[in-house]
Amino acid sequence: MSNAQRALLVAAGLFLTIALITLVVNLFTSAQDASKEAQSKFSDLQTELSQTEFSIYDNTTLSGSQVLNTIRKYMKKDQFGVQVTTAKSAGSSGNSSTFYGNTFTDTGEINNPQDRNVKLDTALDETLNSYINPSGKFKGTVIRDGNNVVRGIQFQQAP
Repeated sequence: MSNAQRALLVAAGLFLTIALITLVVNLFTSAQDASKEAQSKFSDLQTELSQTEFSIYDNTTLSGSQVLNTIRKYMKKDQFGVQVTTAKSAGSSGNSSTFYGNTFTDTGEINNPQDRNVKLDTALDETLNSYINPSGKFKGTVIRDGNNVVRGIQFQQAP
């Protein structure tokens, strides 16, 4: 074999090696882009699913016992609260409602996160305006903050 033939074989091998490396780099780059896109879509789906948990309370009518169960479920959750206005408290002077967990505004801002009500005593005492009648009907509304994060649920007793 002559030197020219060897040089040609080495050049061909070198060319094939460079072509193979280029192909692998291109495949890796496109796989990385696809992976980033899939991760982004998964994150969006996860956010949507976490918010779906609260959609059952939005604009629906629930019984008082369901409201009590909702309070038990969420009153200890951080940066979250449940507001209940009973027919008795709505008729009283001042139209007061009771917050369980954190208090929040209509715009979803949490007030004094360190002052949380995590007791159901007032909801279970029939002599108080905040008593939640287990057979009563309550309309639910989900409250979101400026970032569209659910911060609370409001329940208003139906007359």
